[in-house]
Amino acid sequence: MNRPTLDLQPTMYDISGETAFVFLAIARELAAQGRRIISFGIGQPDFPTPKHIIEEAKKALDEGFTGYTETAGIPELRQAIADYLNSRYNAGVDKDEIVVTPGAKAAIFLAIAAYVRPGEEVIVPDPSYYAYSQISKFFGAKPVYVPMNFEPDKGFSLDIEKIEEAITDKTRIIAINNPHNPTGSIFDKDQLEALYDIAKKKNILLLFDEIYDNFVYQEEKFTSILTFSDWKDYVAYVNGFSKTFSMTGWRLGYLVVRKEVIPRLLDLAVSMYSCPTSFVQKAGIAALKGDWRPVQEMINEFKRRSILLYEILKDATGIEPYKPHGAFYMFPRVKKLLEETGMNVEDLVKKLLYDYGIVVLPGTSFPGNTGKDYIRLSFATSTKDIDEGARIIVNATKELTRK
Repeated sequence: MNRPTLDLQPTMYDISGETAFVFLAIARELAAQGRRIISFGIGQPDFPTPKHIIEEAKKALDEGFTGYTETAGIPELRQAIADYLNSRYNAGVDKDEIVVTPGAKAAIFLAIAAYVRPGEEVIVPDPSYYAYSQISKFFGAKPVYVPMNFEPDKGFSLDIEKIEEAITDKTRIIAINNPHNPTGSIFDKDQLEALYDIAKKKNILLLFDEIYDNFVYQEEKFTSILTFSDWKDYVAYVNGFSKTFSMTGWRLGYLVVRKEVIPRLLDLAVSMYSCPTSFVQKAGIAALKGDWRPVQEMINEFKRRSILLYEILKDATGIEPYKPHGAFYMFPRVKKLLEETGMNVEDLVKKLLYDYGIVVLPGTSFPGNTGKDYIRLSFATSTKDIDEGARIIVNATKELTRK
């Protein structure tokens, strides 16, 4: 019997998913077999959502707040977001410049959908979170990967000169995640100013994702793009609740853009998801306006973990660790280890997983060309597991390079 052929539109074949989940699935299978598995793979806080946020969601459910809301999000939440951004960054945000979304990924999707045309280009630092490049490809744009600078003991920084060299008459967006996944870097004010000057000069939109803006560990001060005086002319701003409030499964993010763009975004959003989840929005208000002590306690713990991970990995053979400055990731170079063992990075990751019970992600999980010499470790796991797991990695590197 003949069956109709479902012929997908061409760009569906260009995009790829988050390959990190392949390794996490293998880890789950091994754990189900009784293996002791320590994971540095997952990119979400291991702390519970603060109790007062959960209670507000329960209250909303008990009160029957379970129907559709405004597509842009309820006014009280948008005002709470504006108040937060204005209080922290003096950003001058109006609630009517905010679209609340089911997670920050939806905000990224809306921004790229609104501004990118087929055949245009989106500059993405290499390495970077996969969503910017994959969503761009879906809309027929070409991601242009610009390698970041890496310095042993210091980590990563933007190569502003190479970014400017990569700009063509087709460049539409430069996508920046700060603090940065997967490297744990924070881009300093001088770099942001240089990038911003380029955007103004070349008339390019900056897509700024600051989802990790509360995860700052080192002495330098985090500079938000929202502190720039005329940012609204050149920036689409993404943030959310998943990381700061340990609300990954709640799916709550937001996009901030110029007010005149909002109606068009809402026309697309209402066709995609109708509105953000009603009772989750109430919880979002409680998160922003409630007790921030659990957040600060979590961030302090992540800082301690970042130092512990670094101090142990310093003794590894062929791995170049550094102290992460933000987010909850380290992206150390393992090129020397790969050269000494004759493995590629995927082989190394599988070796650590199957033989040593350690989950790390290959740098090739992230789009671009840089990742072949790096691995990503998330320290969003217990101090006990970090201590044990990092020491196993150190011993593994010595065993693998033993002549």
